[in-house]
Amino acid sequence: QVQLVESGGGLVQPGGSLRLSCAASGSIFSINAMGWYRQAPGKQREMVAAITADGKNYEDSVKGRFTISRDNAKNTVYLQMNSLKSEDTAVYYCNLKLVRPYGLVDYWGQGTQVTVSS
Repeated sequence: QVQLVESGGGLVQPGGSLRLSCAASGSIFSINAMGWYRQAPGKQREMVAAITADGKNYEDSVKGRFTISRDNAKNTVYLQMNSLKSEDTAVYYCNLKLVRPYGLVDYWGQGTQVTVSS
């Protein structure tokens, strides 16, 4: 069993910053990727940032503003979000991809609301 617990969302003014955290526990092995997705009302869920063995990937609109990092010892992934814009408003979900004999398996956190508004 794998659990992902997120924290750090909230309300922030445009131009402000927030830091999201996601702690993974359980049968954590053979990690393919850890990252963050978001879903705004009426829109599809999209990848925001992810860390794989090959490096870090970012969605174009957050490049230069968001930074993803990972603490391997704590099985925790962070998303530092700076210069936030109203269009960053969404529910942010932590994602963990594990390699299993039958393929990649996705695990999701419960989601944390990020609202950027004055």
